[in-house]
Amino acid sequence: MADKPLPAVGYLKIPENGKPYLQGCKCSSCGAVFLGERDNCSKCGARGGMEEVQLSNQGELYSYCIVHRSFPGIEVPYVSAIVDLEGGGTVKGNLINVEPEPDKIPFGMPVEVVYDDALGRKDRDGNSYLSYFFQPR
Repeated sequence: MADKPLPAVGYLKIPENGKPYLQGCKCSSCGAVFLGERDNCSKCGARGGMEEVQLSNQGELYSYCIVHRSFPGIEVPYVSAIVDLEGGGTVKGNLINVEPEPDKIPFGMPVEVVYDDALGRKDRDGNSYLSYFFQPR
C-alpha cells in the first residue's frame, strides 16, 4: 500500500514537493495544447515536436451533461463537464459544488481545477487515489 494517494489518471501528476497538476503537451510547430502525452500533433500533423507542459488550473465551462443514471454505487445526479483551460487544453471531468440544474450552470462559466480524494474509493491493495474536479470560481 502506498503512503500517499496515487493519481487516478496518468496525466495527473503529483510532485514529491509541490502541488498536483494536469500534464499536457504543446506542439512546437503550431502551439496547439493537448491533455496528456502524445507524439504527434492532431491539429497540424507535425511529428516528434511535442513538449510536456503543466496545464492551467483555470478555465471556462464549454459543455456539460447532468447525469441521472450511472453505475451502482455512484451518486446521481452529477455534472459531467468539458472545460477549456486557459492557455490551451480541453479536459473532461466532474463539475462539483454547483446545483445540477441547467439554469444554475451557464456556458462560459469560469471554473477552477481542484484536486481531492477520488470519492473515497480504494483499490484491492488499499491504495487511495487523488483525482481532479472542476468548481465555479
